[in-house]
Amino acid sequence: DLVIFDDELSPTQQRNLEKGVGCKIVDRTALILDIFAQRARTREGQLQVELAQLQYLLPRLSELWVRFSRLGGASSGGGGGGRIATRGPGETQLEVDRRAIRERIAMLKERIVGVSDHRHRYRERRKQDGIPVVALVGYTNAGKSTLLRQLTGADVLVEDKLFATLDPTTRRVSLPRGQQVLLTDTVGFIQRLPTSLVAAFRATLEEIDQADLLIHVVDSCSAAMSAQIETVGRTLDELHIGAKPMVTAFNKVDRLSTEEIEALGMDRFPNPVPIAAETGEGVTAMLSRVETILDGQADSVPVTVRLPYAAGDLIHLFRERGTIAHETYDPDGTHLHGMLPRRFLDAFRPYLVETRSIRRASPSVGPE
Repeated sequence: DLVIFDDELSPTQQRNLEKGVGCKIVDRTALILDIFAQRARTREGQLQVELAQLQYLLPRLSELWVRFSRLGGASSGGGGGGRIATRGPGETQLEVDRRAIRERIAMLKERIVGVSDHRHRYRERRKQDGIPVVALVGYTNAGKSTLLRQLTGADVLVEDKLFATLDPTTRRVSLPRGQQVLLTDTVGFIQRLPTSLVAAFRATLEEIDQADLLIHVVDSCSAAMSAQIETVGRTLDELHIGAKPMVTAFNKVDRLSTEEIEALGMDRFPNPVPIAAETGEGVTAMLSRVETILDGQADSVPVTVRLPYAAGDLIHLFRERGTIAHETYDPDGTHLHGMLPRRFLDAFRPYLVETRSIRRASPSVGPE
């Protein structure tokens, strides 16, 4: 009673196929949308899925109402025959439905913009805290959620299903030498992901864009491993975030023999590490690799800043993440000179001053 096409069909193709086959036709996009609708748990995910569904439905409305439009044209008077350009009930209903869907789409976009703004403010606060962000990316069902649970004990859904995770989950993780990072699990990628879905989930995918480092989780047991790696790389390039530092975690190696692991050719990929997310094998080595890369990004530069007393969060950030050589105070605020990791410079840029304008004084001198 159902035929599924592993390709995207136009509305006309779908209608003609349903006539020829005699049952309901579903294309690849509709199937993925249906799976997404079942998986969305948070309000944000539900908004994004509904937006994508309505954008998919809108051009198909005319096919749904075609049989009603043929009823139009009858004269309301006592004469005979139809009248040219007379609107039938199907056409009227079609316009009503189109308008309702467009209004709903506009409302959903406004709400998603609100979600995006909220995420932006949240990311700004995270940036001021100075904790690096690491995002898990990969093909759907590669084991990202299993890895997040292994590292953090997070109560996240782990199932052998496509798109089991739609809503991003962020947890704090300690690296081997004690540095704290925020680890974010994101929606899995898939070959030929519909453009409407990429657009609808842009607010979620921004989490990847803002990450300091990516962990690409690869299903090393999949017969289509190479194609899946290529799909993830292509999707990251389409999102303009393919140039970020990356650790390639080849997951599920506990199910492979030594010869099969060697045949993976891991050295072809950036910072490869074999792991088994389910058992924890290789996870410590992966975190050490993450730590090494983040340390390389944390090259410090000399800076001098004048921070108003109201900017206590930035003063705290400088003390926590930088090294203070001189600290003085005056009615304008706190003057700090020292070394600061380069990745935090943007937060301090409005307060940078020339070194020679800072009066050298003892760090023990405090505000009145």
